[in-house]
Amino acid sequence: MALSIIEALDTAGLTGRGGSAFPTAVKLAAAQRAGAELIINACDGEIGAAKDSYVLRRYLSHVDHGAQLTQLTRFIPVIYAVHAGTDVEKFLLAQGKKVLPVPDRYVSSEASSLVALQHGRPARPMAKRTRLVEGGRTSDGKKTRPTLVMNAETVLRIAQIEQHGPTWFRSFGTPAEPGPRLITITGAVFSPGVYETQAGPALTDILALAGYVHRSSPALNIGGLGGSFIPMDQVPDLAYSSPSLATAGAAIGPGIINVLAPGSCPVRTIAGMLTWAAGESAGQCGPCMFGVPAVARGFQQLADGTAGPGVLHDLARHISLLPGRGACHFPDGVAAFTASAVNVFSAHLEEHRNGHCTIGQPGAAA
Repeated sequence: MALSIIEALDTAGLTGRGGSAFPTAVKLAAAQRAGAELIINACDGEIGAAKDSYVLRRYLSHVDHGAQLTQLTRFIPVIYAVHAGTDVEKFLLAQGKKVLPVPDRYVSSEASSLVALQHGRPARPMAKRTRLVEGGRTSDGKKTRPTLVMNAETVLRIAQIEQHGPTWFRSFGTPAEPGPRLITITGAVFSPGVYETQAGPALTDILALAGYVHRSSPALNIGGLGGSFIPMDQVPDLAYSSPSLATAGAAIGPGIINVLAPGSCPVRTIAGMLTWAAGESAGQCGPCMFGVPAVARGFQQLADGTAGPGVLHDLARHISLLPGRGACHFPDGVAAFTASAVNVFSAHLEEHRNGHCTIGQPGAAA
């Protein structure tokens, strides 16, 4: 007897490829019970991400088939959420797809932001008093229809599981993290790009997919602005799996690795990322409006060499006030990202606090 799509996904062990790693079978079963409509998130919303556009350009017919297999598109066509004005949007429109144009802002590609946008409201995170697949309310109180938001790669894997079977899927990866998966590798590597891989190989082998890695690079950033840092000298001891990466305070997440450039000051690099993050607030909750900018200011003062003696204490206090208090997880991600940076680059931050930098003068161009 053939497995239903829910049974096949459960047997295969597919989890979301957008970063949450939530079991796809559980999510889809809830959406089917609620009669939800489907939005495919292909925004590549994280810093450095490129795998959504990779999937659509190479496997669009597979993604379409995966969407049909969810049984959520029988009455309402699948909606592709992509950043407005991009080549990917033009590509999808040329293919006759229904597109949800998303503003090019970090929080706009968050799942509930997409649902709000689909219902005619600004692309801002919604308070999740109920699950999106059960319906919810926008920030101004408008009721939303049950909606399932799935990452483009996740939908691709649904089609592959239906075509090749759960056993094939589990022939990749580890028992705990099965299946093929995509990763974007950027920064100080020979060939930045999107690569097909799996959980389990040595982290050095993953980096080798993108060619030569500069040995003098200070660290990797895994997961973008919602991720963390791993010192380069720890990389040879790690595997590309969540249990192994967890020993270094990291996780596979959305599948992004950025190798920091050798010879550039990591404090200035991180300050620039946080300053950008501070400008991406949806402007509707305190942690985004005040907390993230406060963290960014502290790091920028360290980078500039203008920080006072209590800056690290103040930075730790601001970081501690971010998690669990926002309408979405953006402040939580920034808190984890910044806490990791403080931990990994503690010695270099101390140099900046004392007004000097071994890589260059604080405030000088990197």
